[in-house]
Amino acid sequence: MMPFYGRFDHFRLAVESILAQTDPDWRLTILDDVNPDTAPGEWARQLDDNRIRYIRNDVNLRPSRNYNKAIGLATTEFVQIMGCDDVMFPGYVRRVHELIGEFPGTDVIQPGVGVIDEGGERSRPLPDRVKRIYAPRGVLPREYRGEQLAVSLLRGNWTYFPSLTWRTAVVAGLGFRVDLDVVQDLAMLFEIVKLGGTLVVDAEQQFAYRRHSGSVSALTGPDGSKFRQERLFFDEAAAAAEELGWMRASRIARRHITSRLNALTELPSALRAHNREGVTTLMQHVLRRPYTTLQD
Repeated sequence: MMPFYGRFDHFRLAVESILAQTDPDWRLTILDDVNPDTAPGEWARQLDDNRIRYIRNDVNLRPSRNYNKAIGLATTEFVQIMGCDDVMFPGYVRRVHELIGEFPGTDVIQPGVGVIDEGGERSRPLPDRVKRIYAPRGVLPREYRGEQLAVSLLRGNWTYFPSLTWRTAVVAGLGFRVDLDVVQDLAMLFEIVKLGGTLVVDAEQQFAYRRHSGSVSALTGPDGSKFRQERLFFDEAAAAAEELGWMRASRIARRHITSRLNALTELPSALRAHNREGVTTLMQHVLRRPYTTLQD
């Protein structure tokens, strides 16, 4: 599944990377979320491949609702929600099929991921260096579950949402939260872990994640809005973990240190933009204080 809203050149590269898979056993559904430029849709409609279908939404659903539409349309046992600006390496489908064979009961698969910038060059910005710190080490592939997995994800979300392959029945049964635009993937993963689900981590790099200034996360960082969403999620996760008796996971969620440090790195941008509301929200997040507005 490929929810689409964005640049034609990135979209075309993403689709072409799927067409270049060495394992031909895949199907692609493109969900155009009323992209203002209709040229990408016209190009997609002309692709001569019966494995590809193109759907243009009647109204703009925004990310989470479009993700839910995508999983509602999925008919296979496993589904990937591909980023419309990311790139699959030619062996992605082959490797995922191998991992499903090796771990047939798993709910989520995280393949090895590299990072590229807006121009397609290899990149290692700060967020991805932090992800590497928290990502599992040792002999991979390996399957993780329970509080060990919850602690790891709550400490710092080292997964890459567009690269993940999900068990369709599980993710469709839960649904992505529509009140979250930037942390809905972590919320979904935590729900799966709470239910006893598992996640397989692999080291073989088969996906390129594009990090650029136009992402939802990048745009909602300096104004502080994404951190309000993160605080909401972490508070809920802390309470849920405590209920399960996962006291270590609960403490990590309540402290959400990595999230607060991330907010600290956004402060210079908010200050340069003279965004007083953003500066206030970011400082409140860093210091774990209740959120207020300037009017308050």
